[in-house]
Parts: sequence; structure tokens; C-alpha cells
Amino acid sequence: MASQDWFDKDFYKVLGVKKDVTPAELKKTYRKLARKYHPDSNPGDAKAEATFKDISEAYSVLNDPEQRKEYDAVRAMGSGARFTAPGGSSAGGFDDVFGGMFGGGARGTSTSYQQADFEDILGGVFGRSGGFGQSTGGYRGYGGPTPGRDVTASTTIDFLTATKGDQITLQTAEGRTIKVNIPAGVADGQKIKLRGKGHPSPDGGPAGDLVLTVAVRKHPVFDRDGLNLRVNVPVTFVEATLGATIEVPTLGGDPVKLRVAPGTPSGRVLRVKGRGVSTSKGTGDLLAVVQVAVPSHLSAEARAALEHFHELEPHENPRDDLLLRAKG
Repeated sequence: MASQDWFDKDFYKVLGVKKDVTPAELKKTYRKLARKYHPDSNPGDAKAEATFKDISEAYSVLNDPEQRKEYDAVRAMGSGARFTAPGGSSAGGFDDVFGGMFGGGARGTSTSYQQADFEDILGGVFGRSGGFGQSTGGYRGYGGPTPGRDVTASTTIDFLTATKGDQITLQTAEGRTIKVNIPAGVADGQKIKLRGKGHPSPDGGPAGDLVLTVAVRKHPVFDRDGLNLRVNVPVTFVEATLGATIEVPTLGGDPVKLRVAPGTPSGRVLRVKGRGVSTSKGTGDLLAVVQVAVPSHLSAEARAALEHFHELEPHENPRDDLLLRAKG
């Protein structure tokens, strides 16, 4: 953004807030205005679109603590300030200093710089010792163009998309749409960097990056365990005792059949090779955790049969070993 833009534009007035507005109040106000003037809510209304761009520009500066501090410092210097280089030349005017730092008058972009007061600005452009020719990294002719600022964002995707991968579409606060390729196996909380999708450079350099944090919705059946998928599979007491062949669900595919061996205890893990998460680093397995289901209702005949079984089963206490180990 050109220096004159920061001198002339009152971002607080654009958003209708006071200079001491809190971040929470600022965000609430912006969201209300964005909903009101968004192009989708005002199709064909050029005035509403221009207002939406103005409030988005104002919010992008005031919502960034560092930029807000810099903006307040620039505004405090007063509009129309100038200085003259030695010899009376108009070259090196105050506009030129900020023009170089903010892209030579490019409108609609913003950047961050560490120097806020007048002495620091000159020190950054001409070198701390006052000598000319030291690189600043942002002033034209002194270190080359500066890259645009990175942008952070977040999105929530479903479990299947995170596991299999897919392309999603995001919309920025300015109304731009960005297509994002979600890689297979992305984990909850993982960050994806999209190069060149951030803020444009203020002076012809490369655009910044978009750093996207991904949140993954819970699945009602499956859980991630590294590259493996874990699922709890209930079996009956008879199936666990005598053995059985059961069906186990897979993610996004047909069920598979598994053999439950006779005498399988609750908690035993049955593995299905290659039916987990598939990524460039490898493919995981499906882990079926056996859970013995206890019937909550029994008929009189079933109860009598179970009591008869109890009389015939080995009279062993399955907790003997637990109690012994607990004693140390």
C-alpha cells in the first residue's frame, strides 16, 4: 500500500470503530459489515463491492497487531509530511521513502516493517550508521523486492477426505476462491503450505504463502492410529467362545470377512493387511478390535441354559492373576 493511502485512509472510520477498539469488537464489526456488503449478497452492485473491498482492506491492517501499530504511527505523523534531500532536490521526499517500502504506490496490498518512528524508518533505508548503500531488503535499489506476507487460515474436512485425499475449494475474506489439494493421510491439526497464495508483494517480489491448518471431523466408526485404521467390532459370547466368521466394515469399501478363533477374548486385535491409510510413505492396516457383547435381556430358557453351562464350566477365577500381581 502507498504511503499516501495510509495517510489519507481512516481505517477506523471505514469500519465505524474507535481507535481503542478491542480485537474481539473489531472482528465482530467486520463480520457484520462483510455479510452486509459481500458481493454474493449484492449481485451487480458495484458500490457494495467497493465498500466490501474497503472494509476488507481496513480489517486486514487493523486485525494484525504489528500492522495496526505501524498504521497508527504513520497516521500520527500527519498527512502531507515531506523532507528535502541535501542540495535542495525534491528527490528523496517522504512519499518516496514510503513508496519504496510499500511498493511504489501499488494499491490494495500491505506489508509489515519493523521500523515505526521517523528515525527508525530513515535508519532502515539508509543504514544504521547513516551511510548510503546498505541493503534493506525492501526498498527498491537496496536489496531487491520484498516477498508478500504469509496468510494463515483453517478449514475442517471430513474423515474420508482426510484419509483418501481430495480437492476442496476455499474462499478468502476478499472473496477470492482457492482450490486446495488435500493429500491422502492428512492428520488432524496438520498444516498445508500453499506457495504463492498469500498476500502479493508490495514491490514486485514473490507473493507470500497461505498456511492452512486442517481439522478433521471424527468418524462414527473408525479412528486413526498412524497409518492404521482402528474399529471396534462386537461379537457375541458364543462367537467368541466357539469361534465364528464375521463381517468387518472398511472405510469407503465393502466389508471383509474375518475369522474369530475359538476362545477369543475381548480386546484381541484382528489385522486386515492393506486396508488402512494409503500415502506416499506407505499403506497401513485395518485393526479390528474384538469386543465381546453381553446380552442385556435373556429369556427364561436362555437363562436356564446359561446357569446349566455355569455348573459345567471350569471353576476358575479369571481375576486370580490380577489380584496376585496387584500385591506386588
